Amino acid sequence: MEIELFAKHLITLADSYDTSDIHILPEEKHYSAYFRLYGRMEKQFFLDMEEGKRLISYFKFISNMDVGERRKPQSGSLSYELNNKFIDLRFSTITNYHAKESLVIRLLQEKKRTDLYKSSFFKYELEQLQTLMTFKSGLIVFSGPVDSGKTTTIYQLVKNRISDDKQQVVTVEDPVEIHEEQFLQTEVNEKAGITYEHLLKSSLRHHPDVLIVGEIRDEETAKMVIRGALTGHLIIASVHAKNVQGVVSRLMELGISIELLQQTIIGITFQKLLPIYCPLCVKNCSPYCTHLFQKQKRAALYEVRSGENLKILFDPSFKLNLSEKLSANREFNHLLRKVQMYGYISEKTYQQYYIP
Repeated sequence: MEIELFAKHLITLADSYDTSDIHILPEEKHYSAYFRLYGRMEKQFFLDMEEGKRLISYFKFISNMDVGERRKPQSGSLSYELNNKFIDLRFSTITNYHAKESLVIRLLQEKKRTDLYKSSFFKYELEQLQTLMTFKSGLIVFSGPVDSGKTTTIYQLVKNRISDDKQQVVTVEDPVEIHEEQFLQTEVNEKAGITYEHLLKSSLRHHPDVLIVGEIRDEETAKMVIRGALTGHLIIASVHAKNVQGVVSRLMELGISIELLQQTIIGITFQKLLPIYCPLCVKNCSPYCTHLFQKQKRAALYEVRSGENLKILFDPSFKLNLSEKLSANREFNHLLRKVQMYGYISEKTYQQYYIP
């Protein structure tokens, strides 16, 4: 097999399927190539052991990794030319205890304009987010698992904000996941000494109207984000947390006092992408089913806390009035059950995505 031609075919096919990741994984006697399609791993190719090793070595070579090093995990990147366009690829290798190497390739594709209302279950939460985007300063925190659509949601909300009014939008990411010409996008490069802290300091001196921070991952980043929100910038950041309550706990764990959180945070969002139930598949809609368009096979479910409902997270003794109590009954698990009762998702999906 001509490895270079097969590698190009693999990337071309993955691009046509709108794949987020390619997994080349060793098994007992062969390698398998999987595409991650809408959150699911779908097997595409079988490769014998020698072909799998050669394919991984080829991708390591073109992404400037050490081809001879198979014991240590490595990472690399490449701007790959395909059909008169360029796709940014991120590579990651790791070896199992049998000394068999695996490779994951993430495809960072330019996203087309997304209608968030068509790709989510309830518009109430989106209207809350649109309102939060009108603020001149403060901190909006997004949380959710990997591949839950956080970056897509943030980018589209900010694009809506600046559609009629030119503003300076700076992003600090690791890596840049979506190319957006309207934003000034910066990327962390640890090898070159360009850290989150370094980029955040420089970005704040750039006087942005909106600063997007890919992830608050350490104490220094958390403190810089809080400082930026206090100095009059609108900052949108993401944090890995189990739910909206977990966001507050995580930031406090990173050394931010509850008083500073109360002064800076104007909204917290938690989201997940749920697979849609298909009556033809009689299960979650298959990536190859034509009953639903590809973009309709998953939809986002949000929980948004702002205003008085946000204060409960900081002070559980805070009392809501009647109208606020009615709107407060929109916690993630409650909305998840409502989606299941409407028939959009299966009982199995409800159990999988329920937050205990």
